[in-house]
Amino acid sequence: MNMDKEKLVSYIKKLAEPKILVVGDLAIDEMIYGDAERISREAPVLILQHTKTKLILGGASNAANNASSLNAGKVGVVGVCGDDYQAVQLKETLANAGIDCSYLVTDSQRKTTTKTRISGSITTSITQQIVRIDRQTNAPVSKITEDKIINNIEIAIPMYDAVILSDYHIGTLTKKIVEETIKLANKYNKIVVVDAQKNLGLYKGVTSMTPNLPDTEKNVGFNIINDDDLKKAGDKLLSETKAKSVLITCGADGMFVVQPKKVYTKIPVFNKSEVFDVTGAGDTVTAVYTLALAAGADFVHAAIIGNIAASLVVRQFGCATTTINDLLDAVNKL
Repeated sequence: MNMDKEKLVSYIKKLAEPKILVVGDLAIDEMIYGDAERISREAPVLILQHTKTKLILGGASNAANNASSLNAGKVGVVGVCGDDYQAVQLKETLANAGIDCSYLVTDSQRKTTTKTRISGSITTSITQQIVRIDRQTNAPVSKITEDKIINNIEIAIPMYDAVILSDYHIGTLTKKIVEETIKLANKYNKIVVVDAQKNLGLYKGVTSMTPNLPDTEKNVGFNIINDDDLKKAGDKLLSETKAKSVLITCGADGMFVVQPKKVYTKIPVFNKSEVFDVTGAGDTVTAVYTLALAAGADFVHAAIIGNIAASLVVRQFGCATTTINDLLDAVNKL
């Protein structure tokens, strides 16, 4: 791997400039905390004395939040929410993060995707998650909602430098929405980066995609044991999608960048010793990688910057973000 520190610093300083549009499955994580008080007389369950509730942007919203923390809110989202209390929470949390949610489509037949985690603690113990409650509609969006989303994408794309398609397979990114988004992005010469767990072959003509290792294996149909397998998998994805690059994230083994004409780059992990929580790290990689590409970085340096960002957020609990100053400090310590 060839890494130019001066280039990295130059690209990181430019991360605040590009405007990013995130299209996909928007969600909110509701974190409820309490102190364990006693066992209930009604049932053999803990009674928690509520201490606080924290709202965190999850799903595609987390990718938007990561971008917004770096480019001072030059981020918009396109997606769907329900006509419920959780939709109010989602919009308020997006707005508080400086994210434009005016392109959000309301569908009263759907639930706003919300994952509620209830955690408890006692004075002599760490906080532990007790139960998670998911509210979501898994069916694809209706034809009416689909048309509204596409209309909003048509309006929004010209105003942004890059598009992230964030697919958590909760029904927002239908085949038509994916195809229309890529078509419009290419029409206006916008960067398009895909973060999806399956059906990667659907995303034809994109700039890049960022699958993790297990999802890559599912999509290519074979186990990845070594670098030769990574090369083979990356080449297969490039062939199927006509993407300009594939960035495979390999967890503790770093990243692998595959480009046409059998150009391969292996990137090591920059932080192995301080991993606290990997939740949302993939969204961080996608957001920062996309920003870096839009700021003019080549695929390898953009991936390195995304890798550095991930090494910072895994030190924090839950979906977390980083800043340009944090990235610059991390580069200086490499």
